[in-house]
Parts: sequence; structure tokens; C-alpha cells
Amino acid sequence: MFCILFGLWIIFNGKWTAEIALLGLAVCALIYGFTCKYIGLTPKREWRCLRKAGKAVAYLGFLLAEIVKANLQVLRLIWSPRLTPEPELRSFRTRLQTEFGKAILANSITLTPGTITVHVREDLFLVHCLDSEMAQGLENSQFEQKILKMEGKRNDG
Repeated sequence: MFCILFGLWIIFNGKWTAEIALLGLAVCALIYGFTCKYIGLTPKREWRCLRKAGKAVAYLGFLLAEIVKANLQVLRLIWSPRLTPEPELRSFRTRLQTEFGKAILANSITLTPGTITVHVREDLFLVHCLDSEMAQGLENSQFEQKILKMEGKRNDG
């Protein structure tokens, strides 16, 4: 975080001089010290986040691809006169342990067209699906498996 703060300091100043660099180092050190003391940031946590950044970017790419596929599926369902949507409420249990992981899963489901996470309680999710076909594969979905990998858990079963 210190490096990011210092990089932003230099970019926002728009020029490089010894005075700007030294003042930037001092200000960034103070801000970093404040975040470590009062927000609980530690170099160990920073390193852990940095290691997970690649998985998070890969998950974001996967999520965007799933959003595009779901958009096409909803478009086909809406425009086809022969297809009639069969809405369904489906509940399933997740193996995710962290609240953060569950929030990512709930929001990923809601961001995907045709599905909305209605309720989350502990490990039980309630999802409304525009069509029963969209409800297939909610339990042990690829979303959940990728989030488990980001959390550092194995995805057995």
C-alpha cells in the first residue's frame, strides 16, 4: 500500500523533484502508519491480498463471461414466442465459510441476468430464477468453486 500511495503522490503532483519525493515519502509513511495502527492493515495481510489479486481478476473475467451468456439466454427466452418462462424459487446450501465470500456469491448471482439472490441466512441461499432452466447448477456452481479457490479452500465434492 505504501508503494501505491507514493505512486499516486507522484502522479498527482505531476512532476518529480527531490523535495516532492521526500515530502511524499514522509506523508505516505504517516498514512501507512495510521492505517496499520487504526485500521489493522499489516504487511502480512497486504501480501495475502496481493497473492489473491490474480484469482480475483480471473474471477471478474469469468463473471463477465457468465453475465454475457446469461444475457443471451434471457434475450432468447424473451424474444422466442414458443418459450414460456417458468419462474422458480430455488434454495441451496453453500460451502463458503466467510461472509465476504458469501457476499461475492450473492452479488454474482444477482448480477447475472435472470437470477436474483432473495435471501441469505448462514449457508442457505434463496434465489429467484426467471426460468427453471436457470436454476440448474446453482448448488456447487462454478461461482462457488472459484470463490472457494480465492478463499484458499479446496473444492472437494
